[in-house]
Amino acid sequence: MGYGDDLLITSYASHLKKKLPDHQIVIGNLSKKEAMHSIVYDNNPNISDCRKLDPKKPIFVIDYHPYNRPYIDYKKSTSSKYVWNYKFKPTPGELYFSKKELNTAEEIYKELIHWYKKKYLKKRKIIFIETSSTKIDSKQFGIKQKNLSWGHKNWKSLINKIKDKYLIIHSNHEKVDKIDGVFMPKEMSFRIACAVMKKCDLFLGAHGGFAHVAAALNKKAIVYFGGWADPSVLGYGNHRNIYFDHVRSPCGMYGEECKHCEESRNNIKPNFLEKEIDTILN
Repeated sequence: MGYGDDLLITSYASHLKKKLPDHQIVIGNLSKKEAMHSIVYDNNPNISDCRKLDPKKPIFVIDYHPYNRPYIDYKKSTSSKYVWNYKFKPTPGELYFSKKELNTAEEIYKELIHWYKKKYLKKRKIIFIETSSTKIDSKQFGIKQKNLSWGHKNWKSLINKIKDKYLIIHSNHEKVDKIDGVFMPKEMSFRIACAVMKKCDLFLGAHGGFAHVAAALNKKAIVYFGGWADPSVLGYGNHRNIYFDHVRSPCGMYGEECKHCEESRNNIKPNFLEKEIDTILN
């Protein structure tokens, strides 16, 4: 749980700010009397920076934190498995970029075009891709990310099938699994990556933070859910959500590696995603 969760609450914050225009809206944990800042909230006019509050103005705290997510049914969940709240439906969030971030994204876009012009003279559709999680080695979230992953082998196979048809830009972070044939900037923070996605035609990756970003930016997307989470709870209607429809889906396993999720990886083939990409972009 990270930037995607932070982004999910921004639409509610926007709605609340309209009702309480004179209040400082912050996100936090009411029981612990804590407020939390996220880079996702930077430049957002509806969410106040909890580190710079005005003591003379009223404050409203949205009780939203890692132990209080509206899409989880906590009464039915266990210490190793999430059970989803099917009453929840996500609303696309909001991102506000600075001029500097947009300018940096424009420079990366120019680098992308220059890199591909060595091979292609004709401009093609651009795909922003994320194939690996920054939290894959995390003690708290690592097993979840392994279960949710489509696997490096599958992503590599898919990219080999599409790299001559589309321009592809891959996110860059310390845990990234590099794949030949795609452009990857030398440096790319999360917010800059979001600003770059704004200039692309399609997001391609597993369910997570960037899928929520794609929704916030009103981008077409193909999102791998596998059999871990149900897109009817966490997916967006304008995205192509790839789900492994199985008696054990959605498993929600985060306490141990899941054989069912491995079956999902083996069942959903690169050829299938290639056809989905061609259908959406052509």
